[in-house]
Amino acid sequence: MFDIGLQEMLVIGVLALLVFGPSKLPELGRMVGRAMREFRRASDEFRSTVETNLQINEPDPPPSSTGYTPVSEPTPAAPLTSALEDATALEAAPASPAVEQGEPFLAQRNSKLFHRRECAWSARIPEIERTYFKSVGDAVDQGFAKCPVCEPWEPS
Repeated sequence: MFDIGLQEMLVIGVLALLVFGPSKLPELGRMVGRAMREFRRASDEFRSTVETNLQINEPDPPPSSTGYTPVSEPTPAAPLTSALEDATALEAAPASPAVEQGEPFLAQRNSKLFHRRECAWSARIPEIERTYFKSVGDAVDQGFAKCPVCEPWEPS
């Protein structure tokens, strides 16, 4: 973009020395360095914010856990009753974890989205960072937006 050679740099340096003087030139260099550092920090922060927002909009992979535990095959040395006991224990086990009773909506502190309790994103929020809501209106009043994945709604 700029094709500045050694001669041009010397001319700019001599002009800066004449305009600002030898006592102000080091201070001016520090100010320019701080400004460039601040600009670089701001651009890195902006880039990380954009990348984070792009990752939020990516769809979640489908849940892989089904709650099914395979029953071990009986070996010839193992009695048949142990295999039957394993099958009975499998039938007694719930297929999915029970949903906790309480507020049906939640959000992560310092976040912009709120979710239904059943949303896949809500499982990613650590318990200590959760904020619970009784209704969609409560969450919207506190400045949260609806999750685009689960689209929270209230039954009428």
